[in-house]
Amino acid sequence: MSKETLEYHWGKHHRGYVDNLNKQIEGTELDELSLEDILLATHNNGDLLPPFNNAAQIWNHDFFWESMKPDGGGRPSGELLELINRDFGSFERFVDDIRLAAATQFGSGWAWLAYKANRLDVENAVNPNPSDEDKRLVVVKSPNAVNPLIWDYSPLLTIDVWEHAYYLDVQNRRADYISIFLEKLVSWEAVSSRLEIAKARAVEREEEEERRKREEEEKSSDGEVAEIYVDNKSDDSEAE
Repeated sequence: MSKETLEYHWGKHHRGYVDNLNKQIEGTELDELSLEDILLATHNNGDLLPPFNNAAQIWNHDFFWESMKPDGGGRPSGELLELINRDFGSFERFVDDIRLAAATQFGSGWAWLAYKANRLDVENAVNPNPSDEDKRLVVVKSPNAVNPLIWDYSPLLTIDVWEHAYYLDVQNRRADYISIFLEKLVSWEAVSSRLEIAKARAVEREEEEERRKREEEEKSSDGEVAEIYVDNKSDDSEAE
């Protein structure tokens, strides 16, 4: 990625999203929310509210920059590589899948590696892979500013396939840009760190769900005991 592309991409496009969002949310209740909460609230189950595109593009670009490092590329290691081999069959198959997702995203958008911990549709969007197989790595692509957070996935890696990400360097040869990103720029250390965070988040949510189930069961049991007690009192009164 050339200095010219970086300066134009970060200094013009990314900065423009920040300036526009600040204008849109100033003096509104959204002004008090985190960036992630803003994009989730304004996705509005696909009926996008005006701040969504700017909020999501800021989040996506922050994530994109942090997905790279100088002299990146190569192969991951440790648990990340183990899960890639488990869920895609091999690292080479994963590379083929994310290349295909990035190359075939029509128009503007993003290709993602994400950690899928949920099974069903989520409150704010339709899950693109609603199956019983959770706690797995998946490759997905998304149009425009959409990202996997709206499906309740945990993003681990992204490739920006908006033309402004590569046109100054390789013109319309998106495939060349994808190769450069995967072979020379991607930071597998960043991806591994995000995987650990995603797994910890999934465990916390499971524990919270179990706690809620126990509380509901306890409330239900208390209600049954109270009902039996009332019935017993009624029977005693009739006997008198």
